[in-house]
Amino acid sequence: MAAPSSRYLALAGPTASGKTASALAIARHAHTHWNLQVEIISVDSALVYRGMDIGTAKPTAEELATVPHHLIDIIDPRESYSAAQFARDAQQLIAGIQQRGHLPLLAGGTMLYFKALFEGLSELPEAEPALRSQLEQEAQRHGWPAMHARLTKIDPVTAARLAPNDSQRIGRALEVWHATGKPLSHWHAQGSDTGVAGLRPLALISLEPSERSWLHQRIAQRFDLMLEQGFLQEMQALRARGHLHPNLPSMRCVGYRQAWEGLDSGEDLSVWREKAIAATRQLAKRQLTWLRSMPWRQSVACDAEDALQQVLARTEAALKGQP
Repeated sequence: MAAPSSRYLALAGPTASGKTASALAIARHAHTHWNLQVEIISVDSALVYRGMDIGTAKPTAEELATVPHHLIDIIDPRESYSAAQFARDAQQLIAGIQQRGHLPLLAGGTMLYFKALFEGLSELPEAEPALRSQLEQEAQRHGWPAMHARLTKIDPVTAARLAPNDSQRIGRALEVWHATGKPLSHWHAQGSDTGVAGLRPLALISLEPSERSWLHQRIAQRFDLMLEQGFLQEMQALRARGHLHPNLPSMRCVGYRQAWEGLDSGEDLSVWREKAIAATRQLAKRQLTWLRSMPWRQSVACDAEDALQQVLARTEAALKGQP
């Protein structure tokens, strides 16, 4: 298969900023007004899991049937999926979509996935089980927030994009530091062996609220809608499978982690609901920090009344080669 070109679009933004609706609108508009078929590639580390539908705000069956989607429901929650895997899969998908004469549209909010595609990922040192076990024992004694504080001192760049309880990524970052004497951010800056380094899109359209309170309200409303749609029942069904546990990457997804911990401890629904909403707000803050570090993005105020029109205008300009 031929290597992909940069003739693709990217749509990013924090959680609850309206990415799904905007991506579908781009696809409909392109088909109706430009006679152009769009295929959407999901850039979301939670949407890859089968059976995790409500808590991930996965597009509905009707939405998925309207426009071709990729990298959704591709693995079981027992499995893991890395940024390097995403970069390779996205590269192949982009090339295939382009060969069909269609336009690839990458849409999502997993910023490390975007980084892997735009800039590539470095060859990280192999995992060391003994060192990982030692770090996990320390975390059991002191807690992951304390381990995060340690990471802040040795690798502030990496620590700034991680939640204090993100055990998997904090552990990996500390492991890399102890194994090599160099921070994870150093390795990420070294270049790539993914084969897609420097593959920037025609445009990166970034949905960013002008008022943070608007996004916070949207996050709370969306989580309450998830509860109404049966998120608690979805979580109970996942736990009932018997082979899932809270240390899996799938169960560390925002919302799922808090629900699992709440069900384990017998917390009232209102308590872990607040924790889940707070964690989602922290996720959105980290996503916005990442986006604002990319001056070449094209920002659209997602809380503006004409946000969708702005997205479509940016899309058309990018396809016409305009700035």
